[in-house]
Amino acid sequence: MEHQQVRAATRGVAVDGRALSPADLDDVAHGRARPVVDEAVLASLDAVHAAMEAARAAGAVYGATTGVGANKDVGITEEQGEHPRAHGLRLLRSHAASLGPVEDGPTTRAALVVRLNQLLAGAHAGLGAGISPPVVGALAEAVRSGALPTLHRFGGIGTSDLAPLAELGLTLVGERPWRTGAVQPVPLGPADALPLISSHALTLATASLALVRVRQLLLAGLGVSALSFLALRGNAQAWAPRVHAARPHPRQPQVAAALSALVAGGPPPARLQDPFALRTVPQVLAPAFAAADALDGVLTLEASSPGENPLVGADGVFHHGQFHAASLATALDTLRATAFGVLTLSAARLALLLRPEHTGLRAFLAAGPRGSSGLMIGEYVVQDVLAELRPGTAPMTAGTVSISLGLEEHASFATQGARALRHTAELAPLVLAVEALAAVRALRAAPDRLTPGAAALFAVFDEVLDRDARDAPIGPDVQRVVERVPELALLLRLDG
Repeated sequence: MEHQQVRAATRGVAVDGRALSPADLDDVAHGRARPVVDEAVLASLDAVHAAMEAARAAGAVYGATTGVGANKDVGITEEQGEHPRAHGLRLLRSHAASLGPVEDGPTTRAALVVRLNQLLAGAHAGLGAGISPPVVGALAEAVRSGALPTLHRFGGIGTSDLAPLAELGLTLVGERPWRTGAVQPVPLGPADALPLISSHALTLATASLALVRVRQLLLAGLGVSALSFLALRGNAQAWAPRVHAARPHPRQPQVAAALSALVAGGPPPARLQDPFALRTVPQVLAPAFAAADALDGVLTLEASSPGENPLVGADGVFHHGQFHAASLATALDTLRATAFGVLTLSAARLALLLRPEHTGLRAFLAAGPRGSSGLMIGEYVVQDVLAELRPGTAPMTAGTVSISLGLEEHASFATQGARALRHTAELAPLVLAVEALAAVRALRAAPDRLTPGAAALFAVFDEVLDRDARDAPIGPDVQRVVERVPELALLLRLDG
């Protein structure tokens, strides 16, 4: 099914070593677009491969004529008279840990597209991995056809996704079966193994797909905030564009303007000054939008740049530390922390929606006999989810490491940061959904509070939610809201 889905997509996304955005990558990963490999750029990689062959013949090349890690000073050219390819195969076999969960189809597909695009970027930079044409060609064919290897999760710490990409290498050379589809096995070149696995392709794929979901959630959070604001008869002075233009932190004026437009013409405010859960929505949402913008830039750069160690060009071979993903890890840390703030503010608004002194409605927005619980359990669900996500807000960059006989004494842990962002993207919709359910129930009870600007947002949820608000499990309604989050996001945008 996944294999056919890639072929059926009509819109093409160029895989040519140039900018590859998370949004385009997400479309390819989920079959909404098909990858279009630039054959001319692919052919031009022959020059980079020739540079690698020349460098290997001229002297020591890490991972090609030497071992790796703490074995960097161990030469392999005279090792028991082995065939030149034997070292590379042993490197792939030893590094393919094959531990942890198997990555899903979309993430795996995105990782292959990223890896190919990074290799093609070497043609533009004149400095690349130097992998032999048959191996790059096999990877390109896998991307074109939708063939997928089996990639296990564990084995990367933000200094390249060594273990899963070694599994990719073994699949390309025919030692492992394809999970979906198939590509003819190819011989491994003497200097192919390390450059192939010297990449964050799986981490970048994980982060890119999570970023797209988080951006949807932030837009949905903007809309849900406006619905709650109206249900609570908030004071729109706090969202006045003029106020936020006077101190224009990144994205804050746009967020305030969007919110202000949604609630324009709303009911008279119930309070002179609202609780923080209403007053500070622009201040909390804006940093998350800005962090998403920053992460988008880092991901696009990383997916479109050569970073293998070593890099080779016409002027020689360069051993370096470009595999260290500190910039990516930092951007991931920032987005997770700011997105969590958006969720805690959502929980605070939910608390207000359940309190009659703020809504003028029944406690817990209950219906039916006195003493009914209404949405009381919603707060427990939300706080449970927040407790699940809270550990993931700690900066992964604070981690320490000393491995490979102490030679490698630092790591970014961007890989773990990407997984934590994916976890946020998976669970965060539940928090916003419970708030949205409460806001819709309140606005159904007081429809005069709804504005024309927010009517379409309200309708997205109103049409799918049960109209019987008497006590019953809230799970089905919450799930219906979660399924509508992408649709809600389509109705909203930030200028700029």
